[in-house]
Amino acid sequence: MAKARSTSKRKSAAQTKAAAKSARRKPARAKTSKPSRSAARVARPRKPKQRVAISHHRDEDFAAGLRSYAAYRDLGIADATHGMVRAHVIRFVEPCDPAVVSKRHYHDTEFQMVYVLKGWVKTELEGQGEVLMREGSSWTQPPKIRHVINDYSSDCELLEIILPADFDTVEL
Repeated sequence: MAKARSTSKRKSAAQTKAAAKSARRKPARAKTSKPSRSAARVARPRKPKQRVAISHHRDEDFAAGLRSYAAYRDLGIADATHGMVRAHVIRFVEPCDPAVVSKRHYHDTEFQMVYVLKGWVKTELEGQGEVLMREGSSWTQPPKIRHVINDYSSDCELLEIILPADFDTVEL
């Protein structure tokens, strides 16, 4: 009989611990009628299917663009993504003239990333000051960050990736 009592005491002690642990947990939330993840995926409107974009380097593909002192080589990604993303190579074609080049501005984008392919560029980013970017350097520019190009080498080329493909540039 003594054995039976000690077993029941152990059980009640274990039950007491479990009850105390349960009491420390957050109260259960009332269930809401949220759509399941798979239902949410189905409910979203479908975007047009993206396609493969292949671009091979050709000097004749560089054309005039946003800035008069630079030529742009579009990589075909804007068409392939139906305007979701733009990627182009920027080649500076004139010597840096601060009166023309160094105009503070921002781009109304969701995402912007720049990678230095050749040469170097000095850029000034709001909150960062002037930064020298060399071949192999990259940076992101948060939406609407104010910035300016202060100088660049004669052989400077940049890869720029932007979302969305079409965006406004505002000079300040």
